[in-house]
Amino acid sequence: MIKFGTDGWRAILGEEFNDKNVERITLAIGKYVYETYGIEKQILIGYDPRNKADYYAEKCAEILSKKGFLVILSTKIVPTPILAYNAQFRDACAIMFTASHNPPEYLGMKFIPDYAGPATSDITDAIMDNLDKPFPLENPEEKKVNTADFGGAYFAKIKKIIDFDKIKELKSKILFDGLYSASIGYFDKLLKDNDIEFDTIHMEHDPNFGGLMPDPKPKYLQELVKEVNSRHNTIGLANDGDADRFGVIDENGFYVPPDVVIAILLKYLVNKKFTGSVVKTVGSSILIDETAKKLGIEIIETAVGFKHIGEAMRNNKVIIGGEESGGLSIQGHIPEKDGILANLLLLEAVADSGIFLADLHQKTYEFIGCKFYTDRIDLKKDNDEEIAEIVELFKQASAIGEYEITDMNFKDGVKIMLGEKAKILVRKSGTEPLLRIYFEADKKDKLKSLKESVDNMLAIKA
Repeated sequence: MIKFGTDGWRAILGEEFNDKNVERITLAIGKYVYETYGIEKQILIGYDPRNKADYYAEKCAEILSKKGFLVILSTKIVPTPILAYNAQFRDACAIMFTASHNPPEYLGMKFIPDYAGPATSDITDAIMDNLDKPFPLENPEEKKVNTADFGGAYFAKIKKIIDFDKIKELKSKILFDGLYSASIGYFDKLLKDNDIEFDTIHMEHDPNFGGLMPDPKPKYLQELVKEVNSRHNTIGLANDGDADRFGVIDENGFYVPPDVVIAILLKYLVNKKFTGSVVKTVGSSILIDETAKKLGIEIIETAVGFKHIGEAMRNNKVIIGGEESGGLSIQGHIPEKDGILANLLLLEAVADSGIFLADLHQKTYEFIGCKFYTDRIDLKKDNDEEIAEIVELFKQASAIGEYEITDMNFKDGVKIMLGEKAKILVRKSGTEPLLRIYFEADKKDKLKSLKESVDNMLAIKA
């Protein structure tokens, strides 16, 4: 069954992801674009390094050009944020062939409207309603597929946002892990073009991503960690398969969680006189809330998924919007997560601090007066009814063990606050048949106690 999740449609290549289904979705998108904008609306098409992503991008371009659209196909592998920026720059819509950080056997399609952010649910619902319905024009004027390198416009934009001269003051060395991803030829080019010294590993495009997941999380960055540890005062940076997420390793070889990066950048941007709010999801760390409160910044909270953050960024004056899975964007940029921007801006912030990232990481906790600890339980259930029953159990709770519930919201599952410095989030996974229960607290023993209390609740329910 074809279904758009939090960020597009993904499926296993050669199974559900096949010629017929790609044609069906392409025509459904074409029908949406025609009925929303008209046949004169340009459609940009890009692809990441995955197996057959280029083939399906070409197929999609041919289908849409035969329906009368002016289609511009990328001449090479391109990151999602770069394609998204070009949608805004060219006043176009875009289609990206990627499965982001999913395993190599997956491929996917993202539709990017002309506002350059993820398609919201009303848009993807309309596209799904268009499946297998006839295209409105009976005799369209077939167009030729044009091609373009989308890097140039993006590079010019980034050079207006990032202070590359400031990055040159960085005390640390830079090691970029290409992770076989779409950021190769873009992130490194920006550093090289601005005369910033750096070293690299894994700098070839590989459809199998070196046999690992193209996901810049600690378990997939072990070679980067090893390289950082073998060097002196080096920051390690990486992106996921389509370069919309970031991963950071500090000079001591420790992973810097995305929420910490967001907190660091929020403080940095406020010091640079940025004004507005911060947008975060219900799954983001309390660290961001506490940082925003210290800075006197309004907090906007959304459901999990950058499409919700992007929508909030379009409707509000936002300093930074970010999510716990490694996506962020800032004021003056596109309402789409951009891992290339995130890594560059972090380098700038660290350079400006005059200290090492490892020290800046620690100072982030000192700024709010505590450190937060997290954990998660994944419960596999047979059906949505079982998941809904457990979510309802938490909605009806008045306490979690010895901890009184001080606030509760239902933006995405149920988020339970237990004072200002502890929370539980219970929500259904958007990609798997799982119920996820997230824990966060300012003390390890409190975190352990919360987990034990939840285990007891679930045991009683069972």
